[in-house]
Amino acid sequence: MIFLSYWFVVFAVAFFPAYYLAWRPRLRLVVLAAACVVFHGWFAGPAGVLPIVVLGVCTYLFGLSRQRHLCVLGMALSAAALVFYKYTHFVAQSLLAAIPAAGSFVAATAEPLLPGSPPLAISFFVFEFVHYLFEVRRGGEPIRNPLHFGLFAIFWPSLVAGPIKRYRQYVPSLLEGVACVGPADTVAGLLRVASGMLKKAAADNLTLWIESQTPLYDSMSVPMRWAFLVFLAFRIYLDFSGYSDIAIGYARMMGVRLPENFNWPYAARSIDEFWTRWHISLSSWIRDYIYIPLGGSRAGLGRKIVNGLLAFAICGLWHGAAWNFALWGLYHGAGLAVSSNYVGVLGRPGQRLSSGIARVPGLSWALTLFFVCAGWLLFFFPTPVAWKMFVLLFQP
Repeated sequence: MIFLSYWFVVFAVAFFPAYYLAWRPRLRLVVLAAACVVFHGWFAGPAGVLPIVVLGVCTYLFGLSRQRHLCVLGMALSAAALVFYKYTHFVAQSLLAAIPAAGSFVAATAEPLLPGSPPLAISFFVFEFVHYLFEVRRGGEPIRNPLHFGLFAIFWPSLVAGPIKRYRQYVPSLLEGVACVGPADTVAGLLRVASGMLKKAAADNLTLWIESQTPLYDSMSVPMRWAFLVFLAFRIYLDFSGYSDIAIGYARMMGVRLPENFNWPYAARSIDEFWTRWHISLSSWIRDYIYIPLGGSRAGLGRKIVNGLLAFAICGLWHGAAWNFALWGLYHGAGLAVSSNYVGVLGRPGQRLSSGIARVPGLSWALTLFFVCAGWLLFFFPTPVAWKMFVLLFQP
């Protein structure tokens, strides 16, 4: 993990004293900007920095113009860059598998232009740039100060794994933080970082256990398979939320408050509630910039379900360019469609079923937790393996 590397320790030891000793807010902004450039340049390398610089400059200038067609063009450029750098091989090998000549042509054409790996955190960059231009296009005030925009684009704590920032909340918090950071912020941030580190350590240990036990899954007892599923669920939660805690903590040490990303998601009593607690900055982005623009629930039940499935498929693919991620997204989209609409569709039987579930304490929570945990098999393993593991949960 980047935040546990020796280089980052040296970086942090040099950065925070310089940040605190800067006696004027503008000087702190300059120190922070220099640190962000160094951080991004070191971990992304020239091949990873250049595409982000180009997208960032286009996003800033197009937003500054406030021209609707330029904002749309900027969003399209960001989306195209994400597809090109992250999904070219997936498109060539999977989506065009039925047309081998087309797949080979796409792969051969793109290969010389692709770096060894996608630019660092390009998914986060693209989502933030699209959000920014979407809001400006809708009438929002653009970020006019290039230094402020640069710190929105490459703020180093959230650079690698979020949370996804909204510029209208982030920029005021940034300016307030550089002006008013104090000992209370440093202590609160350090405690949050420590919490995240502990979560990451627990997740890494669970990862080692899961990797050692996966080949033995078929021979496990049924209770042990269920325990495996629980450990897998906590491994994913501790890994994701641990990284978010570290990012939020380092930002708080500068006086900057990033949005919360996890809020006890496994306490949710419905799938809809789970998605208000899990990876909140991502799920709210998907809702605001994909689901609602597609029409949301305004065009009837059928369109609502299709919009939800498409939004969740994109949410799944955002995590990785593989079919199991897309299926995981569709799985949650289908689950949300059923849980949100079965009462209205079934009428009186649906109402009786809903009332029956409500009368049994903890049943809605248990059903939601089972649905979510079973879905993690799809997220973590190839689809055939995930299905086999799910079936074996019920077979001695």
